Amino acid sequence: MADLKRERLGEGEALLKRLQRLRLRAATAGKDDRAQLLALIDDIETVRRKLLRECALLDEELKVATVRVTALNTYARVAQISRRPQREQ
Repeated sequence: MADLKRERLGEGEALLKRLQRLRLRAATAGKDDRAQLLALIDDIETVRRKLLRECALLDEELKVATVRVTALNTYARVAQISRRPQREQ
C-alpha cells in the first residue's frame, strides 16, 4: 500500500492541471471539428473517472485515519485511568 501511495503522490493535482488544459483546448477548439471535440470529450471523461477514483481512495484513507484516531484516543483514556490512584471505598 505504501508503494501505491508513492506512485500516486501528486496524481490528483496533475489530473486537475490536465483537466484545466483540456478545458482550455475545448474553449479554443473549432465548433466544426467534430473529431477533435469527440477526442476532447473522451479525454475529459477519462480524467473525470480518474479523479473520482482518486476521491474514493482519499475517502477510504480518511475513514481509516478516523478509526485510528478514535482507537488512539480510547487507548490514551484507558492508560490515564489505569495510572490514577485508586480511591478507597
